[in-house]
Amino acid sequence: MTSLAPDTATTTAEHRLTGTLGPGPIVFMVVAAAAPLTVIAGGAPLGILLGNGPGYPAMFAAVALVLLPFSVGLSTMSRLVPKPGAFFTYVGYGLNRRWGLGAAYLALLTYTAVQVAVYAYVGFSLNMTVTALGGPPLPWWLYTLAVIGLVGYLGYRHIELSSKVLGLLLIGEILIVLALGVAVIATGGAEGLSLAPFAPANVLSGAPGVGLMFAAAGFIGFESTAIYRDEARQPERTIPRATYAAVILIGVFYTFGAWVLVMAEGPSKVLEVAAQDPGAMVINVTAAYLGPIGGAIVNVLLLTSLFACVLSFHNVIARYQHSMAHAGTLPSALKAVHPVHGSPSASSLTQTVTTAVLVVALAVAGLDPVLAVFTWLSGVATLGVVVLMALTSLAVMVFFARHRDVVGSVWETRVLPALGLVGLVVMTALIVAYFPVLVGGGPALTVGLIATVPLALAGGYAQAVHLRARRPELYADLTDHISA
Repeated sequence: MTSLAPDTATTTAEHRLTGTLGPGPIVFMVVAAAAPLTVIAGGAPLGILLGNGPGYPAMFAAVALVLLPFSVGLSTMSRLVPKPGAFFTYVGYGLNRRWGLGAAYLALLTYTAVQVAVYAYVGFSLNMTVTALGGPPLPWWLYTLAVIGLVGYLGYRHIELSSKVLGLLLIGEILIVLALGVAVIATGGAEGLSLAPFAPANVLSGAPGVGLMFAAAGFIGFESTAIYRDEARQPERTIPRATYAAVILIGVFYTFGAWVLVMAEGPSKVLEVAAQDPGAMVINVTAAYLGPIGGAIVNVLLLTSLFACVLSFHNVIARYQHSMAHAGTLPSALKAVHPVHGSPSASSLTQTVTTAVLVVALAVAGLDPVLAVFTWLSGVATLGVVVLMALTSLAVMVFFARHRDVVGSVWETRVLPALGLVGLVVMTALIVAYFPVLVGGGPALTVGLIATVPLALAGGYAQAVHLRARRPELYADLTDHISA
């Protein structure tokens, strides 16, 4: 396929990110961002309890089926647009500069929200673990700030160091879930093995919309493969392969892990068990099937899963800021690349500082790290990423409608992106409808949190309009970064 964007070689060498990442390391980073064990151990019990009970595993499969056609459009664009930046780059090329910049700010809101949410949860979890072992109880935010410091150190260095750390942690998460799955299958579970979670009566039971929200939240981060374009080996082939592998691996792993959880307790009893103690459900199940050592291993890997998640999102946010700085919409200082590590060092440091400030502000406000910070910001992130993907699908369709001479099958350029768009619009409507159940609180809180999504989009759009009127030369230069 021919490229429809300027060559990235025009970027000055000192501001270019470089690397030789293959599909494997990129998949490790984006799958680690999805925090697979955290989703199985933390999200699945809540999805079972508040969503559609024994039918919850089917929600992961449903979300994956929606995201696969979306991934086709995203990957096709990545071959034609040789720029890192993912959502805001492709929205800019497909629609226009104004919508592209709006998408950039919405992406920053989305990833910042999920990162701070997980930071709060990991601080809370570390405090609980330390006190359970006889250590002194400390404020959750002290643990969080310590983790922020460690993540900042790794994010400042070369991306391949982060990918190795994330890869090792991810392998541990996958192995423990597979071990639990083997044990449950070998014993036949509590009520025998079956496909009951995929029976229509179970899938549509309870509140399937809530189950869909929890499942969608588990996929946040898979689409960030394109942000590593400048650091990938043969990006035209590496990025699409990594994207497909990420969504398939995440979808299969989540569906299998949730199915194992239902089989371990039995379809008729899993809802009752989840209601008793959703936070400890997976640890208890693992201890029952793999013994106390297995339960202890899950507890440790939960902490490392959370750490892997925040490290991966740190890398994504740092690169979003770096790309936006190149576009002239964030301070130019964020364009700096470390002369030795080849990392977006200035953006990484800035991300570390801003995250620490946000965590301190939330702690001073006295918000509960799980019931408030984690729950509320996870809801914002879920809505934000689905809106971003829907906007990107629309941009892909518009882009190929305008460039009919581009080589590509009708399935890649029109049919599958359209199917993805329909599915994402339906998901957006369901998330908005069930948002109060996800975050709790009154109408004012619900409206306020939902409003952050259109406000972020409108803020970026407004900045682009301002640049067009006051700094037309900078607005025109956005062509090289977020639009065609």
